[in-house]
Amino acid sequence: MKPYASPRACATLAALILALQGAAAQADGPWPNKPVRVIMPFAAGGSSDLVGRQVAQSLSAHYGQQFVAENRAGAGGNIGVDAVAKSAPDGYTLGIGTSGPLANNKSLYHPMPFDAEKDLTPIALVGEIPVVIAVNPAVKANTLAEFVALSKSSANAVTVSNPGNGTIGHLATEYLSIHTGAKLQPVPYKGDSPAMVDAMSGSVSAVVAPVTSLIPNIQANKLRALAVMSKTRFPGLPDVPTANEQGVKLEATVWSAMVGPAGLPKSVVSSLNAEINKYTASPEGKAKLNSLGMVPLSGTPEQLRELMRNEATKWQEVVKSARISIE
Repeated sequence: MKPYASPRACATLAALILALQGAAAQADGPWPNKPVRVIMPFAAGGSSDLVGRQVAQSLSAHYGQQFVAENRAGAGGNIGVDAVAKSAPDGYTLGIGTSGPLANNKSLYHPMPFDAEKDLTPIALVGEIPVVIAVNPAVKANTLAEFVALSKSSANAVTVSNPGNGTIGHLATEYLSIHTGAKLQPVPYKGDSPAMVDAMSGSVSAVVAPVTSLIPNIQANKLRALAVMSKTRFPGLPDVPTANEQGVKLEATVWSAMVGPAGLPKSVVSSLNAEINKYTASPEGKAKLNSLGMVPLSGTPEQLRELMRNEATKWQEVVKSARISIE
């Protein structure tokens, strides 16, 4: 005798089959059809985190799906970016990385938990925060050339604070010393603020750090900015010349970009790239990123890949020459 199935059981089974088919169709539907996780590799509240959250918010509005920011800080950004690199390449885990974990850290951390060139998909550049060199007002130098000359004539190396060992401020100071012959002594601190405070007090002669945290004290004449280390002048300090303008070929910035795991579908990459470029070029995007001290940028995924490769090579030479290491 065949087992009997009641009409109610048949109806329940049919509903279950339809639900499963619907779920499968949804999973295979247009991206994104569920929330997207956006990993921020630094602590909440910092400039990099705030930039990432602005981008995530704009993407949520555009796609009609939540792009949820998740902080995974540690190891100079490596922990968060490693989580991106090891995620499924389905478009539902992305990251907002910076020049540290996407390029510079390759030479500083041994071993690296991921290979940025092989394990990540470049998506879109968001913007950059230039590095600035500023001196205590008592230092007798008004230009970068005068500062270099002063260091060469001093009996001891001129002390220059930075936000920490291996940070872009540290690397830029070593680059300046290597390429100009300046006699400088980098002094690492734990963050921008203490490095800046000791430069203002005269405990050290100068500070090299991302411009964002230094702007108020430069404008208040508590520090004298000698140069910004970007291709063009920084809009927030239009009277401060670039290092390039002063004959020193030095560019050092903290740039931010969206990346995903290797193998991310081209359709997802193209869609995100177009939308992020649209945001960074919009009046709203420019205003919000400018408020965080960032200069908005745009470009193709291929240009971002080239930037990652070139920056890694440039700073590798500095790390090797200066014998910088992070334990």
